Amino acid sequence: MIGKKKLWVQIIIIILLVIGTIWAGFPILWMILNSFKPNSEIFAWPPTWISENFSLDAYKAIFTNPEQVRFFINSYAISAIVVTVTLIIGILAAYAFSRFNFPGKGIINTIIVAVQAVPPITLLIPYMSLIVSLKLFNTYGALILTYMVFTLPYAILMLTGYFNTLPKDLDEAVMIDGGSRFKALWSVLVPPSVPGLVSVGMYTFMQAWNEYLFALALTKTNDMRTVPVGINLLMGQHAYEWNQMMAMSVLGSLPILFLFLFFQKYFIAGMTAGSVKN
Repeated sequence: MIGKKKLWVQIIIIILLVIGTIWAGFPILWMILNSFKPNSEIFAWPPTWISENFSLDAYKAIFTNPEQVRFFINSYAISAIVVTVTLIIGILAAYAFSRFNFPGKGIINTIIVAVQAVPPITLLIPYMSLIVSLKLFNTYGALILTYMVFTLPYAILMLTGYFNTLPKDLDEAVMIDGGSRFKALWSVLVPPSVPGLVSVGMYTFMQAWNEYLFALALTKTNDMRTVPVGINLLMGQHAYEWNQMMAMSVLGSLPILFLFLFFQKYFIAGMTAGSVKN
């Protein structure tokens, strides 16, 4: 009797997982299929799954348009810089929080946590005023500094929790042998923390790559726009380039997809390990 109940539970779980997969995957499949259709066929009724007029015109239009190619270059450059700087500062800050007691540590930690709870849209006007006063408007620096405000708190909290799981004896042993704290950090603590670093790096990249609000508000010329803003620019006053929007969305999704496929083991390990001890 118990065995039959377990079997039914497993069947129900499998059915729910299949339904969830279809629900989550259908929009992605529809996006991919529509990227190969002519613009006029996307809203045809009855809808067609595989177009008889299968075409790569939408992708050709993107790759042959220097302005749209620039959107991808901007997104890659900004995301890469944000990930690199966030990881470097996050590692140093997390090591300090994990290994030292200093005045104001609790207050600073509270501020870091509080920043995570603030909706980004409420900070749009203050950050825009700050960026303009610093004469960084419409520059990479404006987006990089703004994105780091939202990625650094997560990185510090995550890596602090991860470093807390590593015994202090490791870095103390290095210092006993004459090594510095920097050597203990980079040669002893960082290597076993790779899952946590990958997790933080992927989260940071996704945040920077997908961000739209600040990318729109803090830039004014198309040569500084990123992919999310570039997709929005395909919405014209009288017509939408739906097939190009779908194609650009597919191309914009590929970096995140590849990152997760290649690093999912480290990503999951880092997420679970970092939350064990704070």
